[in-house]
Amino acid sequence: MTDFDVIVVGAGPAGAAAALEAARAGRSVCLLERGPYPGSKNMYGGVVYGRVLDSLIPNWWEEAPIQRWVTRRSTMLMTGDQAVTVDYRCSSWGEAPYNGATAFRPEFDAWLASKAEAAGAVLICSTTATGLLRDGTRVVGVRTDRPDGDLTAQVVICCDGVNSFLAKEAGLYPPSDPANYTLGVKETILLPREVIDERFAVRGDHGVDIEILGCTGEVPGGGFLYTNAESLAVGLVLSLPKLAACGRRPEEILAELKAHSAIAPLIEGGQVKEYSAHVIPEAGYKMMPELIGDGILVAGDAAAMCLAAGIWLEGVNFAIGSGAAAGQAAARAVQRRDTSSAGLQDYRRRLDSNFVMSDHRKLREAPHLVMSDLAQQQLPRIACGVMEQLFTVTNPDPKPGLRKIIRGQMKLNNLKLRDAISQGMKALRTFG
Repeated sequence: MTDFDVIVVGAGPAGAAAALEAARAGRSVCLLERGPYPGSKNMYGGVVYGRVLDSLIPNWWEEAPIQRWVTRRSTMLMTGDQAVTVDYRCSSWGEAPYNGATAFRPEFDAWLASKAEAAGAVLICSTTATGLLRDGTRVVGVRTDRPDGDLTAQVVICCDGVNSFLAKEAGLYPPSDPANYTLGVKETILLPREVIDERFAVRGDHGVDIEILGCTGEVPGGGFLYTNAESLAVGLVLSLPKLAACGRRPEEILAELKAHSAIAPLIEGGQVKEYSAHVIPEAGYKMMPELIGDGILVAGDAAAMCLAAGIWLEGVNFAIGSGAAAGQAAARAVQRRDTSSAGLQDYRRRLDSNFVMSDHRKLREAPHLVMSDLAQQQLPRIACGVMEQLFTVTNPDPKPGLRKIIRGQMKLNNLKLRDAISQGMKALRTFG
């Protein structure tokens, strides 16, 4: 007799969704969280795309702890003293069922975990799963840091975040490649609501999401700026090996972004409330571990289910989608009394039939493209250079024409036409 049917390790979005679905299916569930409350260990400065919740929590937007609904999405290409921005605004994104929203993870995670508790899951906080319990090759529970704290279950779902120690202990992860990881750093800057509204041209609970390329110097990566109700989240995502090689501190690069003429006026006068950092599984599909073993499943960031694809930067929705699928598959396997790897294959079938694996497979080359020298260096410089020449009046000289300007900028930035066509075709195959 086990303590629980299912133990879920980690009460982030993946873990909470897994526990919610397994508990709803009538299984006894333990949701284990190492922090004092769900979300206490999470650093997050991004956008939650909540439509994945439609089937889990109908009308979730009426109660979820949201900061602002994103109705304006901008993509900025930047050099040291220039910036070109494509700005899109959609008023319908500010109405139910909404598109994306900014949220504080401690609030959002605690809310989602409370839904799992309401369904019958037992939430145990301030408890770390330090290892796996086994019966031969089968995982039968977890060892915790509490005295006499071993917990047994028919299925363990690992939602313990990036670099999952439990998945590694189970032999599901290949050797780690540092090139597959980035470091996310973020500052939360306090500003009055009315100041944010005026500077970002929004009203009420509408907000803005700005994604930035070309702002990280010699280190491949990107930047972001998001509006919360009464604060801003500004930060960077940086290649770990290149950051280590250049010898610079991430806060130095972030300070340069904050001082840029396109960003400084937006954050002027704000008070830094928080600085945090977090490792991100950047490579997505290409770094995913084995997702299924005897008595064990892996979901969310622990399974590298994070989509860093330039124009799509998503993680929470994939965590919820994979976690829900894991909870459903675990409950079904327990009911059928077969929690072997073969008995848990329903998890893979559920992932393959929804957006989680479909999007990751389709966009598996996107992280490499986004981190390429073309996207990181040449494209921002060319775009900014073209705009500067296009809008600079050179009288008495005649206007040079757009084709001449583009050719000149490509030559100036050492981009050959054949290379541009080759990379363009790769991008079309990836995103098309």
